[in-house]
Amino acid sequence: MTDENPRPFNVLAVVQAGRLEYEAALFAVSFRAANPDFAGRLILAEPQPGPLWGDEDPRIQDPAVRTLLEDHGAEIRPFHSRHFGAAYPNGNKIEALSTLPAGEPFVFFDTDTLHLDSLSRVPFDFDRPSASMKRENTWPTQELYGPGYNQVWGALYEQFGLDFESSLDPAQPDEHWERYLYFNAGWFFHADPAAFGARFVEYATAIRDTPPPELVCQPLYPWLDQIALPLVIHSFGGGRATLPDGHLDGDTTCHWRVLPLAYAREADAVIDTLEAVTAPNRVKKVLKNYEPFKRMIFQGKGRKVREMFDRDALPRKEQQIRNRIKKARLWVR
Repeated sequence: MTDENPRPFNVLAVVQAGRLEYEAALFAVSFRAANPDFAGRLILAEPQPGPLWGDEDPRIQDPAVRTLLEDHGAEIRPFHSRHFGAAYPNGNKIEALSTLPAGEPFVFFDTDTLHLDSLSRVPFDFDRPSASMKRENTWPTQELYGPGYNQVWGALYEQFGLDFESSLDPAQPDEHWERYLYFNAGWFFHADPAAFGARFVEYATAIRDTPPPELVCQPLYPWLDQIALPLVIHSFGGGRATLPDGHLDGDTTCHWRVLPLAYAREADAVIDTLEAVTAPNRVKKVLKNYEPFKRMIFQGKGRKVREMFDRDALPRKEQQIRNRIKKARLWVR
């Protein structure tokens, strides 16, 4: 198959001490396996110690992880947290955009993403940004006598001078959550990380520091990035489904989130890829230092989880899957 998207672009993820450094290692290994001739850069942004982290050192702690990342072509770039830090680690994905070359298109991914096929085959329209539609009804929460979806989202669009009506999905009924622009921030893309990042910071900090009255009863954490993201995307002329279905969160990438859940419900191709890219000894030697990877992948606990479920007849609610795995004492996080 020939490349459908000849425009070069960069890939960004955040690498940080603890769970994320091992997820980033798996991310990079699978990325390089699926994209051996990638024309852009794989950039992993690493937060540095500073006032917003207190005594915490957010940098990679395992030297073997750093070596593995670099051996797989990742450029590890430092950045300093100026707005979020330890109080809101999800803000790293907002501030990490500052590590990217201005004016060069980018795709951001959460580190708990597995690459299955070449990203160069994905028909990105970088001038019409979008993000993952693999989301749930997490925000805003609905208070019995509080503002509804129209009032909450409408107030945010008004705060930033954006046209609210054009963001709505007319196929969905009024006050149904899917009518309103809302994404999972597990991936997003745009033509210019400098412009996108600056606006993301502007909107997120304004929502945090000076929210409209309609948000008085709404939790802002951990949803702040996902509250600001649709507003940023809409402001740049993007929206839902500017990328055809079946690529990201499909045949090209899998946002696996938690390994026990991945083994329970993802397709065979995902699990086969996961186990193939982690099989080489130099990869296994590093990843087994992270207990969930050690138990799920290398000790075979993941396959035991997989045997417990029929992918064609999974429980309707994720919590039911979690409970069944926990009852079997196979849950790790």
